[in-house]
Amino acid sequence: MDAVESLRVWQRSFKLSVKLYLTLKNSQEFAFRDQVTRAGLSVPSNIAEGFERNSKKEFIRFLRIAKGSCEELRTQLQIGKAVGFIETENADEMIDESIEISKMIQGLIKSHTQ
Repeated sequence: MDAVESLRVWQRSFKLSVKLYLTLKNSQEFAFRDQVTRAGLSVPSNIAEGFERNSKKEFIRFLRIAKGSCEELRTQLQIGKAVGFIETENADEMIDESIEISKMIQGLIKSHTQ
């Protein structure tokens, strides 16, 4: 692979992060917006950082961090949906995408540890 952008999991997590920013850009719930966008931003950022370390061990470590950020994001989206900060349909789509991204990260971890 030439660049992290060639990884499908990075592409999808990048798109999810952009969607989070666009969804919450007008939110007056500043602390919530900040926390959710940081968690979303952390996923592609950690995938990219690990990828560039040029070490299998470091890549796996950063993939695990990205996977943890997926779970953090999913929890925040569920809370945002429950309290009405994010519309149910939009939140559910992003929750589903974070689940798929987490599965993809797990598959990448598994393929690099065998």
